[in-house]
Amino acid sequence: MSQTILDEPEVRFPLRLGVENRRIRSLFHTATRQQWDPATDIDWDQLHPEQYDERHLQAARMYWSRRAWGEYGAISESPALQIRFCREHCVPDMALFFSIRSQEEARHAEVCYRMAEALGGYYEEPEVTAYQGSVATHGIRKMALDPDISLEGTIAALVCAAEEIAFDVFRHLIEITPNPVARQVAKMVLRDEVRHCAFGWAFLEQRMPQLSDAERARVRDAVITMIERVELNGYHSAWLAPDSPASRIEVEVDRLTWEAGLGATTEELEKPIFLESIRTMRQRMKDAWGLDIPLFTHPKFASPF
Repeated sequence: MSQTILDEPEVRFPLRLGVENRRIRSLFHTATRQQWDPATDIDWDQLHPEQYDERHLQAARMYWSRRAWGEYGAISESPALQIRFCREHCVPDMALFFSIRSQEEARHAEVCYRMAEALGGYYEEPEVTAYQGSVATHGIRKMALDPDISLEGTIAALVCAAEEIAFDVFRHLIEITPNPVARQVAKMVLRDEVRHCAFGWAFLEQRMPQLSDAERARVRDAVITMIERVELNGYHSAWLAPDSPASRIEVEVDRLTWEAGLGATTEELEKPIFLESIRTMRQRMKDAWGLDIPLFTHPKFASPF
């Protein structure tokens, strides 16, 4: 049986609590000031589900349920990463910030659940179970507890790659979603995601100069794995999932939800957003860390990107 960091003896002291990464500590304090309540801070009365037919409502229910599943997964990854921060004696600002991040991910799961409920009812699982492989998890919890996977690679893959893509998509959703409640939900989630993304870059700005060439190569490999095996497998975007009856159902769910103006987007609209997100991430990692992230391929794109 493979060992995890939970099998190692805990050494907590000396316990440092002073400010050692001012950018991350500032994000922690900002997060404590910007708490919001999904039950009371969303104008639910403005949703007006009676304006939509049953076909579009059912699709939107599935779309927001899928959003909730993804956000729920982050609730377990946050404490796993906090354990890793403590075991590796990382700067204390990181564990403090992630204590709030756990709350924020729980909020995101709740608001997506409430949205599905308000539209007619939350779905507890995909309509076709074969699609679970694309939306179930991106593996961060396991990575966080694996001593053979570097913490820097885990954060680069999760935050500076996956969460940056999610951030760009949510910003796109705000621009194209006419329903005021769906748009407000996206805005509130995005407000938290800004800090989540900033955390990753602030952490790695401090850590990358201290890494060896071999360690930097492991960070690069982790980012590539996240893009190839998670993002391009349809974790955030159903149209990127391997073509199957299951994924085609989810793509249609997105199209109908977008058609109703209730929060989703389509392949045609999202594709340029996704491409620009990958390009921006690649250039930023090159400029900040000197990492060369290769071009990727996918059946949905005519050429490497």
